Amino acid sequence: MRTFVAVLAAVVAPALVLTAAPVSAQPPPPPPGADCNYPNCTPGIVPRVVLGSYCNNTTYFVFGVTDWGRLVFCGSPRRYEPRWFRSPEMHGIKNEGDLCPALEGQVAQAPDGLFLTCVARDNKSAWERGDL
Repeated sequence: MRTFVAVLAAVVAPALVLTAAPVSAQPPPPPPGADCNYPNCTPGIVPRVVLGSYCNNTTYFVFGVTDWGRLVFCGSPRRYEPRWFRSPEMHGIKNEGDLCPALEGQVAQAPDGLFLTCVARDNKSAWERGDL
């Protein structure tokens, strides 16, 4: 009987480790009306996305998350059929045209769901449409 219990423990313990939910390093969502600077307070993020699979909207509400917690976005490189790609660092809800110093190449979502990216131009960095 002891051998059976030892074998069962050896089989079940690794399975428990593999199925544990990922630990999020992000803070809890901010209270209503506060600034949103992280994905966890951003509305419209699509759950259970498969990295590399096809998607259909590269303009509004483009963010998703995989089963293992990886943030992804729907993009269309060189105007090919859109797919889910790993997302650059995401900074929650921002306004198009607002400054974003030191965040070049990172992404956000406008209040209406528009995909934004931080672009450096003319000695300043600002949030611009990310689908162009």
